[in-house]
Amino acid sequence: MATDRATVTAADAHSFVGRVRDYAESVLRPQALRTDRDGVPRSRIGELAELGLLNHLAPIEFGGLAIDRETDRLVHEIVSGACFNTWLVWAQHAPLAGRITEARAAGLASSELAERVLRGELLLGAGVSDVRRYPDRYIAARRAPGGWIFTGTISWVSGWGLNAALAVAAVDPSTETVVTALIPVDERTHSDGPLALAAVAGSRTERVRLDEVFVPDQQVLSAHSLAHARLLDIGLASDARGHHFGLAETVLRELEATADLQARHVAAVWRPRVAAIRSRAYALADEARAHGGGPHRLDERLATKAASGEALSTLTRALLIARSGRGLGNDDTAQLHARSALFVLVQGQTTDVRRAQLAELAR
Repeated sequence: MATDRATVTAADAHSFVGRVRDYAESVLRPQALRTDRDGVPRSRIGELAELGLLNHLAPIEFGGLAIDRETDRLVHEIVSGACFNTWLVWAQHAPLAGRITEARAAGLASSELAERVLRGELLLGAGVSDVRRYPDRYIAARRAPGGWIFTGTISWVSGWGLNAALAVAAVDPSTETVVTALIPVDERTHSDGPLALAAVAGSRTERVRLDEVFVPDQQVLSAHSLAHARLLDIGLASDARGHHFGLAETVLRELEATADLQARHVAAVWRPRVAAIRSRAYALADEARAHGGGPHRLDERLATKAASGEALSTLTRALLIARSGRGLGNDDTAQLHARSALFVLVQGQTTDVRRAQLAELAR
């Protein structure tokens, strides 16, 4: 969010946030339309690494910044608000340094690959959402001497061609154990081709096949029961997060910059509403985390997420209306933001999230 909020937080004043904001405004935002059309360029990964965005959650001993939760949220808002395609590629990777740090503390993930991630030397892709489809569709894991063998097709990998490795969640059907591990991109990982997406078209998102990939135990980040994995997923999928509000801030700014008085009035009405949704979403997420995650105050969290999606839908419609027919041109950000808002509605969508969204629409 912009720093003109009524209360400037410590996260706003963090020097890292300042560097990210400068980069977002000078590089990401001016190139957002081109990035959506042509794809996130390879050079961008080097820029993110130089800024420290590939290991900002890693411990200082690995050259990371050990960024706190509030600052991390703000960084997600800034990147997503400037270029949603870049954010999606980066967001697949960003939390994993923290995940690896937790695994190391539990005596896992001691591989060289994990340490390279902590040092910010490579970009990870993520293939973890297929667990939600078990038993109909999933990545299969079976035990082998010294590790696991993963087989199957990952439905969604963003940043394909840019990532040197993947974090993959697979299910052992014999024990219903969910194993999440790091996998190098090599001759046993094959793309089935780009997904023809109408939104986040520049995110280099593809389906990826795993052909009997051997995963050493040292590259395992966690092994949980299916029930526990689904409990953790509730906390991941049920909250409105930083990219919701980063995109909303961008659309509000563009509405406020229009010559149309009524469009500016829409922004004036909705800015405090978005701020209230943001405050509530973050407070509920923090409270749930303090209570161990899972379904703590789940209905309220789902309702808040549905409200954030509706706010984005309303704001992007307003921007399109204000821009009239030219807003549909591929050189106009109105259509880009509207399509990004559609993606937000279905990203990370569980059955509970979908029910909450549809219930909100039926009210």
